Amino acid sequence: MDNYLIDVNQVETLQTIQNVDELERIFARAKSAIVNGAMVILARKQQQVLAKFDELTTLEALDEYKASVFKYLSPG
Repeated sequence: MDNYLIDVNQVETLQTIQNVDELERIFARAKSAIVNGAMVILARKQQQVLAKFDELTTLEALDEYKASVFKYLSPG
């Protein structure tokens, strides 16, 4: 399976507009990638180029990242 890329700029935009459904889809695909042996790559767009800054290889690391994203969302 291919590695799964998460654009952190997109995640931040989804946080801002409180789009929990799309964030859940992103994290479901990320979880699937890890379960199937791939990595989740976190990248941020800088000068029109996605620059990788972290790799998640375990479900625990993904859960930590997801918790950090969701803690800024107001409860539904």
